[in-house]
Amino acid sequence: MAETPDVLNQVIGPVTGPIVQAHTIHGGVHFHSPQRSVVPRQLPGAPRWFTGRGTEMTVLDKGAGTVMIFAIAGAGGIGKTALALHWAHRNADRFPDGQLYVDLRGFDPSGAPMTPVTAVRGFLYALGVDPADIPADVDVQAALYRSLTAGKRMLVVLDNTRDSAQMVPLLPGSPTCTVIVTSRNRLPGLIDRYGAEQLSLGILAEGDARAVLAARLGKDRLAAEPDTVERLLACCGGFPLALSIVAGRADAHPSFPLARLAAELNAAANRLGALDDDEPAANLSAVFSWSYEALPSPQAEMFRLLGLIAGPDISAAAAASLVSLPDAETSGLLRGLERASLVRQDVAGRYRMHDLIRAYAVERAEHDEPGDRREEASRRLVDFYLRTAHAADRLLEPQGDDVDLGLPVIGARPVTDLADMADARAWFDAEHVCLLAAQQMALDVGWDPLVWQLARVLDTFHARSGHPHSRLTAWRAAALAAQRSGTADMEARTRRRLGLACANVGRHDEAVEELRRALELAEGSGDLDGQAHAHESLARAWGSVGGDQMAWEHATHALRLFRETRDVMWEAEALNIVGRYAARLGLYDEARAPLLDALVLCRRYGNPAGEADTLTSLGRLAYDTRDDSQALDRYQQALGVTRNIGDVWQEADALDGLGQTYARLGRPDESRRSWLQALELYRSQHRRVDETRVEQRLAELDDSVAEPDPPSRSD
Repeated sequence: MAETPDVLNQVIGPVTGPIVQAHTIHGGVHFHSPQRSVVPRQLPGAPRWFTGRGTEMTVLDKGAGTVMIFAIAGAGGIGKTALALHWAHRNADRFPDGQLYVDLRGFDPSGAPMTPVTAVRGFLYALGVDPADIPADVDVQAALYRSLTAGKRMLVVLDNTRDSAQMVPLLPGSPTCTVIVTSRNRLPGLIDRYGAEQLSLGILAEGDARAVLAARLGKDRLAAEPDTVERLLACCGGFPLALSIVAGRADAHPSFPLARLAAELNAAANRLGALDDDEPAANLSAVFSWSYEALPSPQAEMFRLLGLIAGPDISAAAAASLVSLPDAETSGLLRGLERASLVRQDVAGRYRMHDLIRAYAVERAEHDEPGDRREEASRRLVDFYLRTAHAADRLLEPQGDDVDLGLPVIGARPVTDLADMADARAWFDAEHVCLLAAQQMALDVGWDPLVWQLARVLDTFHARSGHPHSRLTAWRAAALAAQRSGTADMEARTRRRLGLACANVGRHDEAVEELRRALELAEGSGDLDGQAHAHESLARAWGSVGGDQMAWEHATHALRLFRETRDVMWEAEALNIVGRYAARLGLYDEARAPLLDALVLCRRYGNPAGEADTLTSLGRLAYDTRDDSQALDRYQQALGVTRNIGDVWQEADALDGLGQTYARLGRPDESRRSWLQALELYRSQHRRVDETRVEQRLAELDDSVAEPDPPSRSD
């Protein structure tokens, strides 16, 4: 899966603190940071059964405060993350300014490692920086990150690092911070250049390995079969991951003699030649094989199919579609795999595998599952994501263009039940990374219609939740799939959406190029509706950069074509932007009639979002023509409609207009109240330009109130 700069929920965690204001300049880029003074607490839960590693714990205890960076190296499954998290939780009070954590996925079999850009953006957001304020250049991002952590007593855990290049931008510059890096690779550059202290983890000593089993199974159970315990320990080879799996299976069958489990494990090891191999990882493969072969058939199938998922984790509902089983049965299978230590829940209700276990699951799926069954399972999973996202999108934007998904895939489970907009947003937040991964999977295997359908059902969420780069990535994939499929109509639609996505991230030239190509395709096929939409999108793209004349001309073309196709809903949208850009050009008389016509159509055909947008345009027209009473009325009507339908995007615009009108009427308290509410919404939507404008107006308002009236002068 391609990384996107704003997939922040992979790397951010709980943050708290009041809003503050500061101005920072890095690399010639000026922005506010942070907007929130926060204390991040991002550590995953402490490992429950951690035992041993006394020497390493002592090194960490003594070095913290004098050693800035610790590099923990060792083989996969050797317990690097467990050591880092156990020590971090035990010493959290040493770091009152917070703890940052990121899994850099350096060895994840599901895709490429996390890029430094994505990781540092996540840290900046966790430290209170608005995503819209984060610069594109990774060096500038890293400089800002170092500034925000300077002088702070913070812990930074960089887990599963592939190489030094991946994690160097994430190193604080202040000696008051402590960094723990884990990697399967030794990182000599980190040691030579930054003075990191290396901790090389090997297998557990026999006493520590025995203590791991005792912690899980109890000393009495081990004492009852001492010879068997020796055999189990030998098969595990001192690997904490292997010991966890063995203990998990024994714990799940408390009535089984340990001798029975040891015999099965020994047989699996002999088949693989593991016990005759000097490579400790061979013992781990034997444990995986033994644990897998001991699974009941339904659990074994679930295990194999979990190796196929595209994202980093999966919900129980999505897993039900993957295996085509009822929810209750699926949950039971997942609990069984969790008891066997083959999956874990870092977040309640979401299951993930250690990357070595996942690699083994992929291997078993390729060996034991026919190709058509693997494809069917993956198709069911993508279908579940698509249909639930579609249901969520309809809750967010019931008036938006619908998507014809066709019939569900055979065997797919019902979509997740979502009651309202809050449920829809929460589901999108939880599944965002998996949805993008599902789209990438669909692109990779050639399921082209699913690629553009996923882009469409994600679009409202991306637009309202401040994910402009993910929006751009989604529509790039959709345009590529449409091009590949040779479907001119769909290529025109996806290029149009791609153009708008480019405009939203400030890529104006690329936006105009894509939109002109979309217009050419629509003109070439004689698609009047497509031409109308392309002109409407070009109007918005030009309007976003102050090209009001070009915006008005394209809006006028769009209006003519929507009338020709008798699309009254979009005719209303076009009337609104014709009036809006006419007013921006100072053509106030020409602006009024189309805006009033748009309002009539929106109300007649039940388009409250369009009604609110048009009322805001009419409010602005009244303000510009100095009809303040009319402006207040229009903005207040717009505010009422937006709050009734839960459209916080347009609510912010209406509040902004109210603040400006109250200010001119000499009502500073009401102006300040409106602008503060608008400012809060603009920040939550990452609308940086609008936010800066309102901040400036609030400052000017405070200055004007603070200045006394000048004394009168007599002639």
